[in-house]
Amino acid sequence: MAPGASKVLLTDLASGGTSRVPDNYIRPEADRLNLTEVKASDGSSIPLIDLQGLFGPNRDEIIRKIAQACQQDGFFQIKNHGISEEMVQAVLNIAREFFPLPESERLKNYSDDPMKSTRFSTSFNFKTEKVSNWRDFLRLHCYPVEEYTHEWPTNPPSFRKEVGEYGTRVRELVLKLLEAISESLRLDRDYISKNLGKHGQHMAMNYYPPCPQPELTYGLPGHTDPNLIAILL
Repeated sequence: MAPGASKVLLTDLASGGTSRVPDNYIRPEADRLNLTEVKASDGSSIPLIDLQGLFGPNRDEIIRKIAQACQQDGFFQIKNHGISEEMVQAVLNIAREFFPLPESERLKNYSDDPMKSTRFSTSFNFKTEKVSNWRDFLRLHCYPVEEYTHEWPTNPPSFRKEVGEYGTRVRELVLKLLEAISESLRLDRDYISKNLGKHGQHMAMNYYPPCPQPELTYGLPGHTDPNLIAILL
């Protein structure tokens, strides 16, 4: 843990009832969102693909829809993906329980080293960035799961079990999607998976505390993830 780390955690700053965004979180005026121009979306414009029947007679049609979404949008929603609602809620509850834990408990996993495979931190790279982001996060490497679970938090008590099971099921889902994407490109079903080299997987739990001046800052600015595929919950 870095010296003075407890002073930079956003969770504790926000819970203290701050009435203004600290200067290091305020983005340049030209870089801010105009919240009056932001329109809410019900998600209907994002392709929704039903994976029911992916390994049945509807496979060709589902792959066609995946191809269309990848080409035209670059992302899509899925349903009937095989991960139970109970498992989804369990991992969401784990995240909700972790971030309000006492500071001393959360700091057991604190690090400002972006290369660490398990770390709790704030913003993105608090040591080097000029403007910080309005979020705390817990980032975990989770494949192969048995190589990393010993690094994960032990509080909440079910963290390792619930997150480990969820990560394993998400990996299974990703491999199915990669097979479908390979086929949509008229490649062998296992082409992408075979050509990835060494596989990796990580998970990020993000917490965006209530912000007294949301027009001045971002939870996260626009960015590109440096990985093949991302599953958002």
